[in-house]
Parts: sequence; C-alpha cells; structure tokens
Amino acid sequence: MIAALTVWWDGKAVGQLSIDRSGEMRFAYSQNWLEDETASPLSVSLPKQAEPFSRRQARPFFEGLLPEESQREIIAAALGVSKGNEFRLLERLGGEVAGALALWPEGETPPDPGRVGSATPLSEIDLIAILDRLPRRPMLAGESELRLSLAGAQSKLPVVLVDDGITLPSPGQPTTHILKPPIDRFEATTENEAFAMRLAARMGLDVAPVEPRRVAGRPFLLVERYDRARLPDGQVCRLHQEDFCQALGVFPERKYASEGGPGFRQCFELVRRACTRPGVEALKLLDAAIFQVLVGNADAHGKNYSLLHKDGAVVLAPLYDLLGTVAYPDLSPTFAMKIARRGTLSEIGRGDWDRFARDIGLSAPFTRRRVGEMAASGMAFAGNVAEELALPGFSHAALNDNAERVMLRAAAMKKTV
Repeated sequence: MIAALTVWWDGKAVGQLSIDRSGEMRFAYSQNWLEDETASPLSVSLPKQAEPFSRRQARPFFEGLLPEESQREIIAAALGVSKGNEFRLLERLGGEVAGALALWPEGETPPDPGRVGSATPLSEIDLIAILDRLPRRPMLAGESELRLSLAGAQSKLPVVLVDDGITLPSPGQPTTHILKPPIDRFEATTENEAFAMRLAARMGLDVAPVEPRRVAGRPFLLVERYDRARLPDGQVCRLHQEDFCQALGVFPERKYASEGGPGFRQCFELVRRACTRPGVEALKLLDAAIFQVLVGNADAHGKNYSLLHKDGAVVLAPLYDLLGTVAYPDLSPTFAMKIARRGTLSEIGRGDWDRFARDIGLSAPFTRRRVGEMAASGMAFAGNVAEELALPGFSHAALNDNAERVMLRAAAMKKTV
C-alpha cells in the first residue's frame, strides 16, 4: 500500500505527503526546495520550514484540493475509500488539481506535459454520456487513468479544449477548462452563472471567462481555467493558486464565517499580507464584495476567493463560481460573509457601508462611492448581458429574471449610500 505521495510543482519535487501506520498524515518540504530561495511555499499556511507539518497543520491545504459534501461522498463510495481519508483520496485523484501541483506516488515521476499528444475531441454521444455519468461518478473518478480533482460541492469536470472541441486529459496533461453541468435541484443554473460571470466582466471585474454551450439540447457551462497559461509554443502550463481557506488554515467544512471560516476582515488582512501589490488587490476584493451583494450571491464563502501566483507576483485570482443564489428560495438568503454584520441587502442601511469600510481598512467615502458606481454599472449593463446570452436553447425568461433582479437590487443599493 502506498504510504507517501510526492508533491510536484512544475517538474520539481516540493516535498512529501506521507501517512504512518496509525493513519496519521504529515507533510514535509524537501531539502532542495527549502534551499532554493526562488521556490515559494505551497501556502501562506505552510511556510517553508525544515520541521514536518502535522495533519492538523497540513489538512486545510491538502483537503482543500478535494471535492466536498455529496460529491466527495459519491467519489469515496465509487473508489472504495473512506470519505474521511483525505490521503487515499489524493492518492486516487491528485494527478490534476487546482493550482500548479500534482501528487504522484513516491518514486514515480509525473508524465512530461510537453510530450502529451492531443486527444480526439469527444463526440456528441460521448459528451452526453459524460453528462449522464457525472452525477453518479463525479470527476469520472476511477475511470481509466483519470486522476482529477477540484474543490467544491457542485458537479464539474476538468477538460481540455482542442480546436474548440472538448477532450478528456491524458495522464499528467494540464486541463484548460472546467465543464459544469446544470444543478439538477435548481432551475437554469447555467444561465444564472453565465449571466453573473459575464455581468461582472462587463463591469470591469477580473473574472474567469465562461461560455454557455449545449449538446443535444442539454446546456452546460465551459469555464476557462485561470490557473493555466498557454506558452508561446502552445504548451499549457499550470499556475499555482490557493483559496482563502487554504491560505488561512481553515478546514473546508468550516468555510462559512458563521462556522468559524473567514469573514471579510480576515480576507482583506490576508490580501494585504500575501499579495505583491496589496493596495491594488484590496480594491479588487472590495469590488468583488460589492458585486456579490449586487448579483445576490449569498454563498460567496472563503473558498470562493483565491490567491494566484502569476508573472512573479501574488495577486487576487479572477472571480469564479458567481451565482445569483437569491433566485432559489430553498437556499439561505443570508450572506456567507456579512457586510457590517448585515446578512441581507434589505438589512443594509445608511451608515453600514461606512462600518464595513472601517472593518476592512478602507476609506468610507471611497467605499460608498464605489457602491454607487457599481450599482449604476449593474443597472446599465444587466439588460445587455441578458440579451447577449439569450441564445437558442437557453432560457430567455431566466436570463431576463436575472437582469431584472440585478436592476432592482442596484436601485436598492443606491439608496444605502
């Protein structure tokens, strides 16, 4: 039985994730990585040090690479692994994860991404079969040689886009996109997420590009991975990232602020501590917080924000997983991270944005002005974004409802400043 996984970053061994006979996991950096002054730590929560990290110290980061909730339970059952055994799950899924890392059994070297050939794009029949299998086999776990993992509770699949066609990755191949089927429990989530993401981009926020697609009448969303980059020779490389819960050492099951996860104050403190240009990134995070209120995304928790290593700098990652959750009465309307202790837009009144600004260390007049500007921008662009996405086969009614909801929320927000 495998007792150690080597953690690789861009072809170099960072360290070793191991498990002892009692099932206790630990992580230790390699001596070469420690001696390389240009080598970054895996996480803000895992600074470079010679002493190994205990399971308690390492689990927030490494477990943060794995699927959550029902997705994890189904995967664990399919693989015959305990859902609480993060080491065995990483052993089976850790070949392609969020960020620059890959986890391979000790003694094995990951395949060279530059030598991976292009696969044949999936046919419509193959793609439909995958959409059918994902609810029963998230990440297609255990099928063929696939070892794929993404955090989150929603069904999704890392894929490679080749000449606009969707393919499954070969072993060791970096994926380029994330395929997200609709959420069965809720109506028109593809349209909802596409609208929220496109609206944020139109308003000038840094957002992962998205494309709604259909196959045989079935909608899905294709999200371009911001933690991948294409080199001049066409090769795809991985960029390192960590979500805020990983960086702050918070277990995934405690991602909500009400359960001990980070609130906005901790998030802004993290950005100022970790980012190369803290002032610039703090303003981007402010815009993100305001947008979540505008679009009605009450589920924006600590794992929905990330730090990205790019071009020698650490920046706030592009936004992702934007969804107007207020469209669904079965979901809690209370913000995952409150604004000045206010849990919903209807509770926010004059003075609350000033209190929020003090909480996060920004100027109150600037924060109020930015709320007003973004509310006006949302009102100006919401209708146009809905029209652009109203393609054949997608719910025009749902898109119009999303736009109307944003315009009503924008009008309400303007009254708070």
